[in-house]
Amino acid sequence: QVQLVESGGGLVQAGDSLRLSCAASGRTFGSYPMGWFRQAPGQEREFVASIAANGGNTYYADSVKGRFTISRGNVKNTVYLQMNSLKPEDTAVYYCAADLNIDVVRGRRGQSTYWGSGTQVTVSS
Repeated sequence: QVQLVESGGGLVQAGDSLRLSCAASGRTFGSYPMGWFRQAPGQEREFVASIAANGGNTYYADSVKGRFTISRGNVKNTVYLQMNSLKPEDTAVYYCAADLNIDVVRGRRGQSTYWGSGTQVTVSS
């Protein structure tokens, strides 16, 4: 059974940092681009960041560029999202995603094949 499991969410104050983790199991995701999306209450899910299978290329939404960093672990079945200088508008459920098509995990087309169940990030002002 393929699973993506996110962790690391929580309640923080504006300006704080959090590090989200996504652990994939059930198959080898070393050849999969992976990404992070988020969904705030009453809003559509939006792209946050993604990383190529080999970790060589990364992509970010304009709203998080310069504050968030996506990376892959030494074990390629893990991906991280380091979030610095958090703002109240970053409050959302954050989802990990994986797909063989980098454009999909960049939020440019279609829906990712694999999704985690999400982790809540709440940033208070």
